[in-house]
Amino acid sequence: MSGSSTPLSSTTTLSSPGSPRLNKVAQLSPENPFNNPYYQASTLIEYVCSRQGTSSSVYIYDVAEQVGFGTYTKEWAKAENNGTSIVDLQTRPGAGLSLVGRLSQGTSLDAAKGTTLTAYTTPNGLAVMAPSFTYLPPATANTRLVVQVPVVTPVGETLALSPTLSPLASVWSILPENVAVLLSATPQQAVDFASVAYKVSNTHVIHLFDHHATTREAGHFIKPLESSFGEGLTVQEAVQKAGYQPYEYHGDEHAKTVIVLLNGPLALVLKAAVKNTTDLGVVIINVLRPWSEDNLRSVVPSSATTIHVLDDVPNSVTQGSLYVEVFSSLWDNSPKRVVHSHRITPAQTQNFITSSGAFLRFIKDVSHVDISELSALSIKKVLLFGVPRSPLSPFAGLLGDLFARKSGISSRLLTDYDVFSKPGGISANRLLISRNNTPDFIPISAILPLDSNSPGHSDFLGVLDQSLLKSHSVLKHARNSSIVLLATSWTPEEVSSNIAQQAAAIISERKLSLYTIDVKGVAKKLAGADGPIQDAIQNLLLELVFLRFFLGAAATESAVLQLARASFGDVVEGVPLEKIGSHAWLSLHAVSLSATDSLSGEPSSLKDFEANAIAVEVPEGQTVVNGARLSSWHDAAKHLLFPAVFAPVDEEVDLKKSALRPEVPETTFLVTCTVNRRLTPLEYNRNVFHLEFDTSGTGLKYAIGEALGVHGWNDEGEVLDFCAWYGVDPDRLITIPVPGDDTKMHTRTVLQALQQQIDLFGRPPKSFYSDLAEYASNDVDRYALRFIGAPEGSSTFKKLSEKDTVTFADVLRKYPSARPGIERLCELIGDIKPRHYSIASAQSVVGDRVDLLVVTVDWVTPQGTPRYGQCTRYLAGLKVGQKVTVSIKPSVMKLPPNPKQPLIMAGLGTGAAPFRAFLQHLAWLAQQGEEIGPVYYYFGSRHQAAEYLYGEEIEAFILEGIITRAGLAFSRDGPKKVYIQHKMLEDSEQLAKMLHDDEGVFYLCGPTWPVPDVYEALVNALVKYKGSDPVKAGEYLESLKEEERYVLEVY
Repeated sequence: MSGSSTPLSSTTTLSSPGSPRLNKVAQLSPENPFNNPYYQASTLIEYVCSRQGTSSSVYIYDVAEQVGFGTYTKEWAKAENNGTSIVDLQTRPGAGLSLVGRLSQGTSLDAAKGTTLTAYTTPNGLAVMAPSFTYLPPATANTRLVVQVPVVTPVGETLALSPTLSPLASVWSILPENVAVLLSATPQQAVDFASVAYKVSNTHVIHLFDHHATTREAGHFIKPLESSFGEGLTVQEAVQKAGYQPYEYHGDEHAKTVIVLLNGPLALVLKAAVKNTTDLGVVIINVLRPWSEDNLRSVVPSSATTIHVLDDVPNSVTQGSLYVEVFSSLWDNSPKRVVHSHRITPAQTQNFITSSGAFLRFIKDVSHVDISELSALSIKKVLLFGVPRSPLSPFAGLLGDLFARKSGISSRLLTDYDVFSKPGGISANRLLISRNNTPDFIPISAILPLDSNSPGHSDFLGVLDQSLLKSHSVLKHARNSSIVLLATSWTPEEVSSNIAQQAAAIISERKLSLYTIDVKGVAKKLAGADGPIQDAIQNLLLELVFLRFFLGAAATESAVLQLARASFGDVVEGVPLEKIGSHAWLSLHAVSLSATDSLSGEPSSLKDFEANAIAVEVPEGQTVVNGARLSSWHDAAKHLLFPAVFAPVDEEVDLKKSALRPEVPETTFLVTCTVNRRLTPLEYNRNVFHLEFDTSGTGLKYAIGEALGVHGWNDEGEVLDFCAWYGVDPDRLITIPVPGDDTKMHTRTVLQALQQQIDLFGRPPKSFYSDLAEYASNDVDRYALRFIGAPEGSSTFKKLSEKDTVTFADVLRKYPSARPGIERLCELIGDIKPRHYSIASAQSVVGDRVDLLVVTVDWVTPQGTPRYGQCTRYLAGLKVGQKVTVSIKPSVMKLPPNPKQPLIMAGLGTGAAPFRAFLQHLAWLAQQGEEIGPVYYYFGSRHQAAEYLYGEEIEAFILEGIITRAGLAFSRDGPKKVYIQHKMLEDSEQLAKMLHDDEGVFYLCGPTWPVPDVYEALVNALVKYKGSDPVKAGEYLESLKEEERYVLEVY
């Protein structure tokens, strides 16, 4: 091989300063992490955030650590004991309330001391937390919240990691004005913006940075932000002070077409592409909130007539908020511009990230401007596939560091893991080597994508585990005529009989130069038994082989040794370098294969590599993968956030339940409120309201007539008031039993527990008084509680429960000496039960939506205390965009199997809900040309003007013939009260015929009080028109219950 030219040929001279010791990866130390290529930008962001002078407390949500962000913060806190407290929290609805409570004056020690809180979460976590930010107090110089968001999201069925911001599509519009949003993309910018977030005193800040790739790269010399910041800077001013602009423009100064998108990896790709493109420009948004129309207008060229806005959205029907902002900023501006919306779904983002040139082809299609493919000719692209925790797993890092330390050379290393496709996982290391004068920062994924249909991009591909050639399609990533190095125990002759047919075909078709070396066998000869020294020699052998290929025509054994000697010295781990070099030179073998050389048998289907895990190495040698500390990489897949993907075959794991509310003993779904509309007039004394929830992507399915279980929360203000009275810190962490399984425990803040789980404002059972008595320190309180809980106290208990409607909190206030610890109190009270509401929609008609009809329940006790229904109060206060945890409950309200059977529906007030679903479905059947039977609809309420619920829809159903007859009873509108039973008496003959002769079905939904009168009306109809007597008529109705033809759902 000596003197031959290779694809990695380079005229760059490698010399002097040494690379790291082969037997030890540098240990993380927070003393001086800047300007050090070992440290990734994400690590430096953790360093900035976790300093005592920056944050008083760092809240690390589980989803952040599951993507490799937060682990070092914990390690440093344990090692330094610097006063910054670390709080672990789980992500569930209301996750942001603990932050709100901590910042609220009067409830927070931090507020009194004057400090800044930091939270780590992900886009998915932020989407759950954001509704709570509505309650954030104003930011001040002393009390502020900074949320650092590593942008990486599992998407699709395989949970591949993606930089999509689609989980936040519904968040932007609900963020309050006192929350700023920064977006960064490059490693230096990400660290700078993380620092800027703490320089702004008049707003809370959310900082989103690309953790999918750029901030996880090693090899960058990142500088600290040294600009001096004054007091009272706005977000825009602080960003400019740091050397950036809120909105950046790049491209042709006279462009007619401009692309607008949020900062991120795709923005960097487009920035580099438009550099040499005419008639096209790009505006990159670094500051999304607060939005500045003037700033946008100032950066868009006056020549621009067409604007294309790219929005990350969960599906193609969701309108992105960036388009709304851009359109409103430019629509009345001169010159007139056409603004187009492009909704980028997670699947599209993944295609753009993994498929070479896909994003620029998309831009070309929408803009009709020719864009050249990105040129990376000056960059040497190295791709190494291996398995974690093998002796060769440090090789990529050692190689990257070798080049990073050389003057005039830049190296960038990104490591990803696939823990699903192979037990123990696979690593893919992408290393880019170039001169320091590379003009633009382009994401590694754009230069060296791991495309499932890859035409080949790597100049050098290393396979560090021979089994991968049998299981995975790794060779397709090698470009034509490039080099492939296989670390293997196979002889050159054995290679052809061991690799898959597909691999052999790629080698032949692309004319790949395949070389093998048995580094383990050679190292064993040089260093003896297995151990750290042998591992070091194995890695050094590979480095020497790589340098041989890298030097190309200049590669001679003496030249490689001279270069290696400058870095490693004359002796490595007791073995002369010259001896190691000689073995590396002699042990490298070229392998010739034809397309027909392959593993015997049928062609095998090789798997693709897909990044789905992020690993963090901690100082004590453990590996943290997706937030779980592993004793073995074979456990990695089991510890992912989504266990359903890698569950044992015989176990059923419910993704919806495990991902949303694992503590709730039933399948739950996280839906989004899209409509909360009051149906009754504001001046009316009853609040009846209509709710709609978006179920897209949740998998929620429901049948007609089923009920929606709403897992409501207690009122936050009342919970905080109780905490203040009880003397407990709402932000204190407590461990309490998981609902439905007392054998399992989970940790939550007091505020989370009392607001979301514990039925603090529910009605206590008799046993609570007896249990509470044991904690009373005052004799009078203790005896009173014991009396109420005893049999002789039944009348007192009945008065308290039914007349006074006391709550658990009331009882505690009434007997203040009874104060169990907060954990024990939670166990004594028990959990909030979901409240069930009849679904007021048919999924066959509304699709990914579920509707409810609800009336607010409120009353006044004999003592004049106002009371509210816990769940109806929660639902009445929902804001559009707010997430709600729900479940489905089967119901007796079902349509008969034969649509021609007559239906009699009787609903009072909100009892109309299931019948709206019935009527929607019947109308849909009629539209399909299916014949439906007669429908009699009876509805009762107080006033037609105020409570004719869904009146317009009912009138439309009547006009369309869906409702055959409507009996509407508005009891307070006339001189004489009229109820639905009176309307039914008017139709006695028809009702008797339907039930007796035509297999009709009768439904009643609403309060219990009209049941006897309705029952009597039907009995009288059967007696009068079917010759029955009252006893037999009653027995007949009872028999219809067995046939599900006399159905009551009353409350």
